[in-house]
Amino acid sequence: MPRRKSSQTTTLDTKGARIGEPVPKAVIDTVTASVGIPRQPDHGLQEELNTLRQQIDALQQQFLDGARLVKGGAGKAMRQTEVAVKRYPASTLLVLAAAAAAFVFAARRASLPRHQLALRDLREFYDTVRERI
Repeated sequence: MPRRKSSQTTTLDTKGARIGEPVPKAVIDTVTASVGIPRQPDHGLQEELNTLRQQIDALQQQFLDGARLVKGGAGKAMRQTEVAVKRYPASTLLVLAAAAAAFVFAARRASLPRHQLALRDLREFYDTVRERI
């Protein structure tokens, strides 16, 4: 069995160290002139677990409150959209068609230069291969 550690502290020799004197293997406190490990308060594992559980419960409650808030906002936006579509069906269709056309136009415009660059690179590669043959 390992030797038990002493919980008592001894005072330092203020006269100075002597040659060949063993160095204590402990914490040396220069303020109180004591050597040893001071007694630590006993914290029970149960207390720490209870504290962690309380923190987890608080985080879960915050998460649930946030989720309810987001869900309520999404529901409100959905109801407002439904009301707008019911009141203004023709305007809604025109806005959706304009948005779709804008997306299609942007997609085609973005894809054309890439396509032309790829064709030009392919033609240049074909020309260099033809010159070598």
